[in-house]
Amino acid sequence: MITEEIKDFLDLQKLGYVATVNPDGSPNLSPKGTIIGWTDKMLAFADIRSPDTINNLKTNPHVEINVIDPLLRKGYLFRGEARFIHKGVMFEEILNHYRAKGVKSPINSIILVDVSDVSTVTSPLYDMGITEEEIKSKWKKYFQNL
Repeated sequence: MITEEIKDFLDLQKLGYVATVNPDGSPNLSPKGTIIGWTDKMLAFADIRSPDTINNLKTNPHVEINVIDPLLRKGYLFRGEARFIHKGVMFEEILNHYRAKGVKSPINSIILVDVSDVSTVTSPLYDMGITEEEIKSKWKKYFQNL
C-alpha cells in the first residue's frame, strides 16, 4: 500500500496537511512537516504543536492526510485511523528518525496512522495534455518571482 516510491516522495516533501473533525462537526486542517511512511501500512507524524489535531483525534481517530509536490502538482491522499505513542521502542525509533533528519522541536507524542486507503492526486492540467516538465517549469517560475 505505502510503497518505497511513496515513502521516498514523503521524505522529499516538507509539508502535508492533516484533516480531522472538530467536536462541533466542522473540519480542521493542520499543516504538518513531519509526515513519514513508517511501514507499508503506516504513516507517522510528530505532535510538535498540534493541540487541536490531537484533541480531535482523541475523540474521532479518522483522519485524511494530503501531501502534494507543489511544483509537480502531484501527490497522495491517505485515509486511516490514528493512534498515539508516547514511549517504547517504536516511539524511540521514530523519534531518533526525526532527530537524524534535523527535527529539533520538542516532540510530545508520535501519531501513527493505520492507513486503509491511498490514492494519487494530480492536477487537472495533466488531463489537458500538459507535461510534468511544463507544469514544473511554470510553478518554478512562479515561486522564483514571489
